[in-house]
Amino acid sequence: QVQPVESGGGLVQAGGSLTLSCVASGRTGSTYAMGWFRQAPGKEREFVAAITWSGTIANNVADSVKGRFTISRNNAKRTVYLQMNSLKPEDTAVYYCAVRAMNRPFPLASQMEYEYWGQGTQVTVSS
Repeated sequence: QVQPVESGGGLVQAGGSLTLSCVASGRTGSTYAMGWFRQAPGKEREFVAAITWSGTIANNVADSVKGRFTISRNNAKRTVYLQMNSLKPEDTAVYYCAVRAMNRPFPLASQMEYEYWGQGTQVTVSS
């Protein structure tokens, strides 16, 4: 079992920045990738960004956040970060961290490939 735990959410004004962190504990030795997803009220959960633990795929981000969000990792700390700049009200959502153990031929954005999910952290961007 792997337990991802998110932190760093909060309330920020449009144009501001936030950094989310996700620490993975438990049996993390076989982790292939970690990703961030978000779910806004009344909408389906969507891919935000992902990164492989080896670094072969770095900063894979959704088009909607490209140029504003950056994903990075610290292997020693088993932590993934999501740096969010130039935040917009439409970025308001619960942000989830997820862990993917298997390197299968499916995109990093594929939610079904992630086995372990955190509880989520709320990000609210005011206009």
